[in-house]
Amino acid sequence: MSNSHKLVILHGNSHPELAKEIAHCLNTTCGDALVSKFANSETQVIINESVRDVDLYIVQPTCNPSVNDYLMELLVMVDGAKRASSHRVTAVVPFFGYARQSKKDKSRAPITCKLVANMMEAAGIDRVITIDLHSSQIQGFFNIPVENVYSEPLFVKYIKKKIKDDFVIISPGVGGVRRAKAISDKLSSELAIIHRPNKEMSLSLSASFSFDIETVLVGDVTNKVAIIIDDIADTCTTLRLAANALIKKGATKVYALVTHGVFSNNAIDIINESPITELVITDSIPNDHNKAKCPKLKIISVASVLAETMRRAHHGESISNIR
Repeated sequence: MSNSHKLVILHGNSHPELAKEIAHCLNTTCGDALVSKFANSETQVIINESVRDVDLYIVQPTCNPSVNDYLMELLVMVDGAKRASSHRVTAVVPFFGYARQSKKDKSRAPITCKLVANMMEAAGIDRVITIDLHSSQIQGFFNIPVENVYSEPLFVKYIKKKIKDDFVIISPGVGGVRRAKAISDKLSSELAIIHRPNKEMSLSLSASFSFDIETVLVGDVTNKVAIIIDDIADTCTTLRLAANALIKKGATKVYALVTHGVFSNNAIDIINESPITELVITDSIPNDHNKAKCPKLKIISVASVLAETMRRAHHGESISNIR
């Protein structure tokens, strides 16, 4: 199916390198837009080319170090594009900020992810493309299409190429079982699950390093390579807890494959001090500055997956089999 509307890619300041790589995959270049701040720190957007009647894709992960600034840049860019008569505006948000605030888990808690969804719709976004949403039900927060694509093909390809010994796929918590199982099924491998104590207990365990008594491993990792699969590496305490437990349970090595490398506070130091052999992340968030600090860190690109998703969305093709 052809699309008479020109495909145009713009980006803000959160990850211009990824936007340019996506554009390269699509045999095009990024459009000309200035995204900066006024003297009083308000967001300023100037789109320096016509976007009238185009199919516009704005690549902008709402990630650290300036989640709120990047979100505001996205909203202002969308408003400018809609007022300039763009045919359709798609927000390409590889890392969706506020995705972990998606439920009311205590009294008077906001559901901030829903608020962000409302803001994006109010700005005029027609479609959202993202990778590995923290919770799949977030798609239901929107009244517009949300294409949640997966890093599974990239991770499966990496494991097949890198790991030659017997291995087992590990979910570091019950919430990530579906993600880990999808990869273990494609690799015809065993699956194991780590059950961790609650947050308060985890903090006390972290101080005493007494993991073997409290961490429950469902599955066998003896004399095997353990491969942890997760969606977000933030403080990396979970990864350290899991890696220590797996080594104590007999794993020969521990690898971790995580989609989004957030790395808050001293997360890089925690990874360096952990028994993890290699931590593989995608470039959904810019992390080149952390590679020099962490020799265990390996970054693989999601540009090809996003580019193919955008191409299919542009031409009205199915996206379901990009897995």
